[in-house]
Order: sequence, then structure tokens, then C-alpha cells
Amino acid sequence: MARPDLTVLAIPAYIGAMGFEFWWQRQHPAADGEDRPGDYELNDTIASLSMGIGSLVVPLATAPLLRRLTPGQSKGGTALLAVAAAAGVTTTIGDVLRSRRRQGGELPEAGTLPSDAPEPVTVRSRVDALGLMTSGSAVAAVASSAVAAATIWAAQTSATRLTRLSPFGMRTGAASYLLGIAAWDFVYYWNHRLAHESRWMWAVHVVHHSSERYNLSTALRQPVAEGFTMVVPYGLLALMGIPPRYIEDARAINLIYQFWIHTEAVRSIGWLEKVLNTPSHHRAHHGSQRQYLDINHGSILILWDKLFGTFEPEVERVRYGLTRNIDTFNLGTIATHEWRDMAKDISTAPTWSDRFGFLLRGPGWAYERREQLAPPANEPVATPVAG
Repeated sequence: MARPDLTVLAIPAYIGAMGFEFWWQRQHPAADGEDRPGDYELNDTIASLSMGIGSLVVPLATAPLLRRLTPGQSKGGTALLAVAAAAGVTTTIGDVLRSRRRQGGELPEAGTLPSDAPEPVTVRSRVDALGLMTSGSAVAAVASSAVAAATIWAAQTSATRLTRLSPFGMRTGAASYLLGIAAWDFVYYWNHRLAHESRWMWAVHVVHHSSERYNLSTALRQPVAEGFTMVVPYGLLALMGIPPRYIEDARAINLIYQFWIHTEAVRSIGWLEKVLNTPSHHRAHHGSQRQYLDINHGSILILWDKLFGTFEPEVERVRYGLTRNIDTFNLGTIATHEWRDMAKDISTAPTWSDRFGFLLRGPGWAYERREQLAPPANEPVATPVAG
């Protein structure tokens, strides 16, 4: 008989806690005219709960698909590598041709005028077929390469495989159980930190930060595409000799702990603030102000942040959400907006360095680089005419 998942068993407690928090808010209403971000708002709560359900259901469909796309283990994986190679070659050829065109070849850029053209000039629009081809193939090359890398990494670092490679026997007992909880928390810190420092992982994690509210329902606003990225493998715990059932419990305890810190109702828990991740620390983590960006990544312990220099206390009143909020409760937009922006950036990037930079480097770098590559606002644009 399969062991019950503690996170599933905790669902009634989640619902009860949200009900209690809602009751508490009614007993302690916001001041007149104040829009308190910790209060429940119907559309936001529905969006958060729906994303939570999606995070449980969607992987049931995507996990088998990703296994079929693992290079070296399936025909689909081989086809994926072929797509990546073909798209990469096509993009490189397009880059070369566009470079020659810019350097004085026969074809001018679409919609531009030669410098010696007389005025006035009527310009007839035409499609930049080369640019469209290169843009599309660039997205295909980066996307297929990323998916191939993610599936290979998942296969090679699975707990099942690493268990077989472990030089230690499976160790049972209280010490091993506690070690599993602490080790999971340590790996989680690095994965959570990377989720803020690499745009590939941020595209998944941004779902959780997309709400401008902050209450217990926000804890359930979870991503649906975690299988499409690479993470520090939790299978390392198996390599340490920690039994699989202990690893499952460590995961569950880690997730359950994170639920209660998504609240404004608890301001402080006293001296434990120095050791544990608390509502105060996590409120700062969800802040969109500059001083709150990319800080407080711990789950149970805040000690990792203090040890590795990413701790920041809650001082200024937190403004929740993103630095560029999406202003929608549409589930499709919540789940995919960063993926779409990333694909657009890759499609318009001029070099391979920029294309993979838009995938792998930080969101802040990506936004700055996008502005650098954008044409100047005062650059004249020829107006196409019909005919």
C-alpha cells in the first residue's frame, strides 16, 4: 500500500487555516479607505487556488511527455536533438546573411531607405522573410535545446538512479530523518535562489509572485511547468543514503511549513525570527521594491540566507507583486506570460550570446538588455503605403 502524501493529507488544514485567516481579517478590518493587501479578494483567491489545482493536475500530463522527449531514451528525444541542430544551423545561416546585408550587400533592411535616397520617397512595405525565418528558428533552437537539457538532467539525477550510485547504505532512524529535512531545506534554498537569478527558472517561479495580494491563498499559487527547467537535484539526498520515504516526508514537511508564512496576520514570532523563516521574512521576499528583490530564499531556516548573504529584514511596508505587474486574473497569462516574453526576446536577439542570455541570465539583465536592443524612440520609421 502506497504511503499517503502528507501535503495531500494537509489540504483540510489549508482550507481551515484560510477560513480562520479570513475570519480574523473580518474581526480586524482595514482602516477606512485602506486597501489592505493581506485581505482576500475573490478573483485573486480563485486564481491562486486554480493555479494550485493546476500544479497538481498539469504535471500528470506533461511528465509522460517529457519522458518521451529524453534524448538517448526515446525516438522523441532523438527527434528533439535533430530539431535543435537544424534550427541552430538555420539561425546561424540567417545571422550570416543578415550580417552581410547590413555590411553593404544587395538587400537593404526591410522598411529602410538608402542614405542617398531623394526626398520625398514613397516606400512600399515588404516582409523581411529572412528576419522572420531567423527569429522563428532561433526560438526553436533555444527551446528544443532547453527541453533536451532538462530531460537529460532529470533522467541522470533522479533519486532512483542516485540511490543505486550511493556509496552508503540506506540509513534509518531519527538522525537520518532530521538530516533529510535539513538537507532538503538546503537544496531548496539554492533552487529558490536560482529561480530568482536565472530567467529560465524564473519563468516557472514567477507564477507564485504574480499576486499583488498576500494571504494564505497566495501560498497555493504554484507553477505548472517545473518539469521544463533544471534544478539542483533533490536526488542528492538519496546519494547521501537517506531512504526514499524520508525524502518524501522531507519534501512534504518543507512545503507544509511554507504555507503558514504567507500571511500578514502574524507580525513577529520573537527570537525565533533569528533562526526560522517567518511571515515577516517571507513578506520581504515577496516585495517588489528594490531592497526586497532576490532575498530571503530559505524555506524552514533563514540561516542559509544569513550564511550566503541574501538576508534582508522587513523594514519598509512591503509592496507585493512583480516589478512589472501583469494586471490580470487570466490563468493562461499567469502561467505563461514570462515564457512568452522570453520567446519574444530570443526571437529579436541578434546573437547566440544574447539568445541564451535571455534564457539563462537573470530577469533584471534580460529587461535591461531588451531596452538596449530596442530601436531608439526617435529613429525614423518609414510608413508603408498600399498599392
